[in-house]
Amino acid sequence: MPKDNIERAVKKGAGGMEGVTYEEIVYEGYGPGGAAVLVEVLTDNRNRSVSDIRSILTKCNGNMGEAGCVAWMFSKKGLIVYDKSVGFEQLFESAIEAGAEDVAEQDEHIEVTTEPGAFIEVREALEARGFKFLNAETTMIPQTQVLLEGKQAENMLKMMDKLEDNDDVQNVYSNFDISSEEMEKMM
Repeated sequence: MPKDNIERAVKKGAGGMEGVTYEEIVYEGYGPGGAAVLVEVLTDNRNRSVSDIRSILTKCNGNMGEAGCVAWMFSKKGLIVYDKSVGFEQLFESAIEAGAEDVAEQDEHIEVTTEPGAFIEVREALEARGFKFLNAETTMIPQTQVLLEGKQAENMLKMMDKLEDNDDVQNVYSNFDISSEEMEKMM
């Protein structure tokens, strides 16, 4: 490979090329079994990105949708995840006092949900009370879930991996659900 190509690639990756502008785009579509998919992209080439995303969806038995076709199924929320060892009752009381919207106990952790504007305030208030979080982020939470099994579940996981491996993709959100029994079958 010529030295100029290598230098140009390094400059491009470091953001040092003049005249290159990046834009944020959200692509919407459907995955296997009709699961909704939102893909947030940051790209310098809109045509390449849409082609890549469409190709990935199609190869995994999904398809691109029109703008707004699945976005209505998701709500932007703050999500703070804690280990179960923190104690549900104590975390629940503290989180509600701090302004959290909901606190839910899952199989392996506890999730605190907030409005995006209250996310930092709630996280900091809980940290000040001694609660150490495992993960904290603003995310898109689906209003409903689609249960996938068998080949649909395998294709969905393959599609999610391919989307997340794409250099332009920043975040991928979907409303699929795969049971733990189904996950064990696939391994």
